[in-house]
Amino acid sequence: MLQLLDFNENPNVGIYCRTNSSIAFLQPGLPKKTKRLVADILDVKVVELCIADSTIIGSLLVCNSTGAIVTAFTNKDTFQTLEKLGLHVLPIEDIINAAGNDILVNDYGALVHPELKATTMKQISKTLDVPVHKGTIASLGTVGMAAVVTNKGCLCHPKTTDEEKQQLKKVFDVDVMIGTVNHGFPMIGSGLIANTKGAIIGNMTTGIEMGRIEEALGFLP
Repeated sequence: MLQLLDFNENPNVGIYCRTNSSIAFLQPGLPKKTKRLVADILDVKVVELCIADSTIIGSLLVCNSTGAIVTAFTNKDTFQTLEKLGLHVLPIEDIINAAGNDILVNDYGALVHPELKATTMKQISKTLDVPVHKGTIASLGTVGMAAVVTNKGCLCHPKTTDEEKQQLKKVFDVDVMIGTVNHGFPMIGSGLIANTKGAIIGNMTTGIEMGRIEEALGFLP
């Protein structure tokens, strides 16, 4: 299922939400109708969350079915909320610490900002229970915003090189396509939230862009 949506008239839905196969972490204060749509389309439990007193959940948190990586500035209550949901949680102690911007992950692998420390990569691997690789997408280190990946497919920045696409296929074990969101914006992660069951898409996204999303993430019959 695919749904065009905005959060308080903002089409950059991926900045304010992060999901795995069973939970969507969502900025507080959205209308009940919006929260219900997110829950229904993604077929998940919705949990409202602030990270480091901020609503930009998608930029500061990344998760798969096993664990969650958050910025080191995350407070104790948020940390405990994540743990109570059954996730292994790692506060990322690194200069590069906006986890949602800098880490791309599914249940098969993770791609991280090329400047992350080797010790941090080992911690990420243990927390998410996947192999971790350094890399770029469209020569950008902010891989978490330059693409969206699920266990069924990956949609990435239109300037992603062939070599980068090959790495994405290898790391995530899915097919890879290029596209845009919100009427031509190349940072896919800013305007798309997805798991294997559905996708929430920024409401400025065109029909052609939606078709690419549907194909790339395996929603076509």
